Amino acid sequence: MGTLQRLKLPLHKLILPFRQESKRSLADFLPTLTIKAKDFAVELTSHNVIEKDLKGVNPIENEHIENNSAVRNVLIDRGVNPESLPPSEDTIIVKRRLKSEEKKILVNLKKTTKSMVK
Repeated sequence: MGTLQRLKLPLHKLILPFRQESKRSLADFLPTLTIKAKDFAVELTSHNVIEKDLKGVNPIENEHIENNSAVRNVLIDRGVNPESLPPSEDTIIVKRRLKSEEKKILVNLKKTTKSMVK
């Protein structure tokens, strides 16, 4: 499947080696660079829709595809192959770890305040 055809697929239909078959969001696994690249392409599209006064689905869709392709080419020109990027840490695991660390900090804070009061 060519790059242009891949760009037309919805994110949930892209086949990524690190994504488990589930109903989880693709963004839960995407590297930050990939998320920022997609975000940049979307912002370019939003800007150009207004600047070029694009109307209708086809012109806007074509603009979006062109912007995604251009951003992808920039990544590749800079030596970054988006399909080769390792997955980011699962956001659910990160949230759990942060919650656990937060609890430990609160427990230590309570211990410290109790010892200061004595």
